[in-house]
Amino acid sequence: MRLLGIILAACLAQSVLAEPVKVNNVRIWAAPDSTRVVFDISAPVEHDVTMLTDPFRAVIDLENTDFKADNVAEPEGKDRYLQGVRTGVHQKDLRVVLDLKKFARTRIFQLPPNAHYGHRLVVDLSDREEQEAEPEIVREERKSQEPRDVVIAVDAGHGGEDPGALGPSGTYEKNVVYKLARKLVDMINKERGMRAVMIREGDYYLGLRQRIQKARRHRADLFISLHADAFRDPRVHGSSVYVLSQGGASSEHARWLAERENASDLIGGVNLDSKDNVLASVLLDLSQTASLEASIDVADRVLQGLGRVGKLHKRQVESAGFAVLKSPDIPSVLVETAYISNPDEERNLRSEHHQRKLAGAILDGLRTYFWERPPEGTLLAERGTQRKYVISRGDTLSGIAQRYRVSLQRLRHMNSLDSDTIRVGQVLAIPADG
Repeated sequence: MRLLGIILAACLAQSVLAEPVKVNNVRIWAAPDSTRVVFDISAPVEHDVTMLTDPFRAVIDLENTDFKADNVAEPEGKDRYLQGVRTGVHQKDLRVVLDLKKFARTRIFQLPPNAHYGHRLVVDLSDREEQEAEPEIVREERKSQEPRDVVIAVDAGHGGEDPGALGPSGTYEKNVVYKLARKLVDMINKERGMRAVMIREGDYYLGLRQRIQKARRHRADLFISLHADAFRDPRVHGSSVYVLSQGGASSEHARWLAERENASDLIGGVNLDSKDNVLASVLLDLSQTASLEASIDVADRVLQGLGRVGKLHKRQVESAGFAVLKSPDIPSVLVETAYISNPDEERNLRSEHHQRKLAGAILDGLRTYFWERPPEGTLLAERGTQRKYVISRGDTLSGIAQRYRVSLQRLRHMNSLDSDTIRVGQVLAIPADG
């Protein structure tokens, strides 16, 4: 009987192993410099990929696979790499052909289930060598002697198949922070002497280090990453601003958030474990430069701005090991605008009016910082040499505003003042116009 049981168990195991893997969907995410094709599968699958020319195409064979052909997404016209997707059967295997518009480097890997998806087979199409060469070009451009705008890199967190946190009524973090980022970019670009760069320009996945690299290619003076995270308790609320910590997270709560953001690289298929030594070296370099000091300064200004339009989760700048803040040469801050897991804050985050208020509050903080500490060689630095005022005995804020013909509200915002109280010897930044 025992032998019979072993035989039956072996037969059952073989029948389970022989069950075909189901491909439930094929999704496509087109970024400006890459395209990601995602197969939603029921289990890990044996696969093989072959690149062919004349015309260019990637041929992917999936062993023992069951598939519904009507679940294939169509590439968009703006897709740089993908022309179309075809499916068929080849020697009992599923064959998927990616028709390409041009030659592309291909990377294929599998991902385990996470909070949002099941098993996935991912194919990335890109020109990796071209992307890696771009930072060198930017360093040469820095030699220009012409006064330039202050450049602010605005990063909308998550994107593509990494949706971020989910609100109680189904709002995706990636969508609301993208809209907020777009509004902030538009506001910054209306400021004299300031220019914004949108890091994620659509709904696609972008690796954390790719975000930093893009900011560096645009010679950014500041990197600001926008998020709207969730917590287990839906009552948790308020805005927070983070900078990179030197020794880890400043609290258990911050550590939990940091692990959550860093995990998006795992969602996208980049294993951070292999980069620990490099990142530790970057952290050491960062601690020896002024980048962290500048990050703390600008983060404090942004936090003050947010406090004027809503509730704060913490009244001081926090620090945590967010991977997206680990640029050694660009001051970087991460803004948790609100908790999307809180029903009231989710509702606010979906409001166009509230998004404009948040963007305006963040801009107030950025404006105040860069007016007081403009980078050398910028238009703001030239203007700033003539736009400072040292408080003397008998001065009032309203009197100074009248003297320079600027609005009292603008003067308060630029100097992060919550009231009209000033002190002798205090240095005020004066706006160029009202």
